[in-house]
Amino acid sequence: MPKLKLLSFLFFLVGIVLLQSCAQKSVDKNTEKFKTGDIIFHESTLGQGRAVQIATGSKYSHVGLIFKENDKWNVIEAVQPVRIVSLANFISHGDGNRFVVKRLKENENIEWEKCITEAKSYLGKNYDAYFEWSDDKIYCSELVYKAYNRALGIELCGKEKIKDMNLSHPIVQEKLKERYGDNIPMDEDVITPACLFNSDKLVTVMED
Repeated sequence: MPKLKLLSFLFFLVGIVLLQSCAQKSVDKNTEKFKTGDIIFHESTLGQGRAVQIATGSKYSHVGLIFKENDKWNVIEAVQPVRIVSLANFISHGDGNRFVVKRLKENENIEWEKCITEAKSYLGKNYDAYFEWSDDKIYCSELVYKAYNRALGIELCGKEKIKDMNLSHPIVQEKLKERYGDNIPMDEDVITPACLFNSDKLVTVMED
């Protein structure tokens, strides 16, 4: 490997390690503030992240569900595929390690284990890049919504339609063309990170 490429690769690895280290420190510092069932949002401009931000008018493009297991804080998230990662790992993948945690306002006497069990039922499923309202594949905000709705009977927010979003921006247009060609399913029901973030049933408990 040429020296310049090797140095670039090493700097890249160092950057990843630093981000993960900072994320772990943030988790350790705030460990008493988290609760199972909390919903965590972060910013990401990678892949379709920027298109999601523009289309929904929100800087938060990814979301996961926090839970504690074996004395460790984890997040279940719908990426490719649906998986469980450490809370620090999830945070380190957001731009600048920035994140927001929200919690159900009325969170007493909630059977959170049911919610997490429901979320875990999707483990290993493929990521749904087409945002279809089905269980065959699943995307991040759909996972969180369904875990709450099916396990707890809580509807965090109302469904939207693809046609309700800001679809005019070139970045959004490019992603739509890439996903659907000329057959955009404008009436498809969707749940976006922005929909969850703006839910009046949630309250912000942490922002870092």
